[in-house]
Amino acid sequence: MMHSAAARRNRKRLLKQYWPAYLLVLPVVIWYLTFCYAPMGGIAIAFQDYKILKGIFRSKFIGLENFREMFRTPTFPRAIRNTLIISILNLSIGFPVPIIFAILLNEMTQLRYKKAVQTISYLPHFISWSVTGGLIYMLLSPSTGAIAGVVRAMGGQPVNYIGISKYFRSIVVVSAIWKNMGWSAIIYMSAITGVDEQLYEAAIIDGAGRFQRIWHVTLPGIRPVIAIQLILAVGNILNVNFSQIFILINDLTLDVGETIDYYVYRVGLGAAFDFGLATASGLIKSVIGFILIVIVNAISRKLTDGEGIW
Repeated sequence: MMHSAAARRNRKRLLKQYWPAYLLVLPVVIWYLTFCYAPMGGIAIAFQDYKILKGIFRSKFIGLENFREMFRTPTFPRAIRNTLIISILNLSIGFPVPIIFAILLNEMTQLRYKKAVQTISYLPHFISWSVTGGLIYMLLSPSTGAIAGVVRAMGGQPVNYIGISKYFRSIVVVSAIWKNMGWSAIIYMSAITGVDEQLYEAAIIDGAGRFQRIWHVTLPGIRPVIAIQLILAVGNILNVNFSQIFILINDLTLDVGETIDYYVYRVGLGAAFDFGLATASGLIKSVIGFILIVIVNAISRKLTDGEGIW
């Protein structure tokens, strides 16, 4: 009892002493409670035959029927497959690119050119996917696009690349790399600046060349940051950018481009308006993502001497 009273007094003292800091963080707490925790009550829709007019409390409870229906239809397994393929391509090709780009920027000795390259590489991040999608359509247009002009100049016949399934995933991956490469490299640039300069000096004295310094000093120095970013990337492996897919996909590429998020949108807000099935799909995606991030975090701890998110 005395311990509890002392703890309450201590909390009051801390609140009185640091109230400006608590006031500063209050909007963030309210935002998370409102948009991240309060909507969790909607998970109940996954187990209901949800009707908008009846709401969550009066809609019929149907147990796991939405989940059974989800796996009975061929479209959801296809959406999982497409999501995994696009995410693995993004991870295997797109994840190393910002690291390599940051290292190359760090090796540039001309500060003026270095800043210019950094600024230019950051710009695509601030362009919305609506504008980016328009640029991609213009670039790949079979009649007026730049690619079509090159193909004609070489004696070929241009095609509608954005409407051909075998090109769709490549377009998604390349456009994502172009848009996010410069911005994603910022965190690695910051990590590189934290590497001890004496290590580079010692490597130079030992006769290490530029590539050897990168391999034996720079990469080990930023390894914890790479590990954490990899964990977060794998945890989000089912979160393919919805805006990108929504802008680029069409009926001709639905078989290779429909991801889980687009499936949830199409089932929940499209012609079907099946909110229960859409919620069940989103819940399955979240559970799989949580399991993946726990597994990768455990592997990271073993490979990086205890480095992980938690």
